[in-house]
Amino acid sequence: MSENRKIAAILVADVVGYSRLAGADEEGTLARLRALRGDLIDPAIAAHRGRIVKRTGDGSLIEFRSVVDAVRCAVEVQNRMVERNAGMPEDRRIEFRIGVHLGDVVEEADGDLMGDGINIAARLEGIAKPGAICLSEDAYRQVKGRLDLAVTDLGTKELKNIAEPIRVYSLEVGEPAQAKPTPAPAPEKSTARPRLSMVVLPFANIGGDPAREHFVDGVTESLTTDLSRIRGAVVIARNTAFTYKGKPFDVKSIGRGLNVRYVLEGSVQRGGNRMRVNVQLIDAETGNHLWAERFDKPLTDLFRHAGRKSSLAWLAR
Repeated sequence: MSENRKIAAILVADVVGYSRLAGADEEGTLARLRALRGDLIDPAIAAHRGRIVKRTGDGSLIEFRSVVDAVRCAVEVQNRMVERNAGMPEDRRIEFRIGVHLGDVVEEADGDLMGDGINIAARLEGIAKPGAICLSEDAYRQVKGRLDLAVTDLGTKELKNIAEPIRVYSLEVGEPAQAKPTPAPAPEKSTARPRLSMVVLPFANIGGDPAREHFVDGVTESLTTDLSRIRGAVVIARNTAFTYKGKPFDVKSIGRGLNVRYVLEGSVQRGGNRMRVNVQLIDAETGNHLWAERFDKPLTDLFRHAGRKSSLAWLAR
């Protein structure tokens, strides 16, 4: 079987001093790490079009479509961690080291990645300071001039088990680049979320029958498609929405991470030849329920009724 080689932007992250944190409070540390993944890290990865290749306890290996996406995701996570750790004793803070590299990798049949590109990113993570991001020269070249952050040239480094020395740059998150002459003020850009923007989260399969999983996913996809037809609507793509499947999530964090005003969620339950679908529309800014409806129909009528646009037409007003 021939190798599937490609150039990829690779991000490797690891928790600083995880063994010490777990030794002091293993259950609490694991709970905090799960919460961070659910409402901060995973939404940031999804928002920047990343793919989680694997997790190794306290670490993660993530592939991105571009180095710019990878670095922006890393900066967002590190900045948010500064906020999360504010006021917390130093010995209880969860901090990350992050390494980013652009290089050649081998993709296995199961989606796993191997090769020097992975090894270099992992070594870069290992030499990063807590809360910082280390970039290889190849990665830094792609983002140079695009980020208003202080950059330290660490020079050429000999990395363990890497044949050739690598030039390394460190992004100091939270520290702006050296001040430049202030240009004339530009008009402020609006950061408001689009008025009619939403994500349809994967519906829950009540009963958990694996044979019905594809059908339940089909209900989610049908709703996503029908809502996308509403004039002026911005609906998050199915692939991004499905990164939340089976994971705990916080509606407000999803709203911030995906820049949407509404979250649509629900469940599907089958009984004989009938299907019950429960749907709830939630305000992503407040977490309040705005609308809910139950569709209890014969199986043959499910998609015609559950996906109907009129039930949500009031949003477009």
